[in-house]
Amino acid sequence: MAELKITKQNYEAEVLKSDVPVLLDFWASWCGPCRMLSPVVEKIAKEYEGIAKVGKINVDEEQELAAAFKVVSIPTVVVMKNGKIVSTSTGFKPKEKIAAMLDKAV
Repeated sequence: MAELKITKQNYEAEVLKSDVPVLLDFWASWCGPCRMLSPVVEKIAKEYEGIAKVGKINVDEEQELAAAFKVVSIPTVVVMKNGKIVSTSTGFKPKEKIAAMLDKAV
């Protein structure tokens, strides 16, 4: 399954009401570290298919969501479970670190 595009319109259904943990990638097209992280997030989305969701939130398009999560630096990765934040990471991290965040929630 590819990453989901999370917007304020589908946030409640896809994230808050999700029955599996959700990894959210806050990014922007102009952000170099975000572009480096993108293939990592894509691999995680494929590997965790069926046990977790992976969503991408473009901070330029979804400023309300970025503000709600107090995102001040990107990329920011947030793992949520049962509608609550369980871990957060800012900046580029290798796949193992991002997967470890998600593993704690599944």
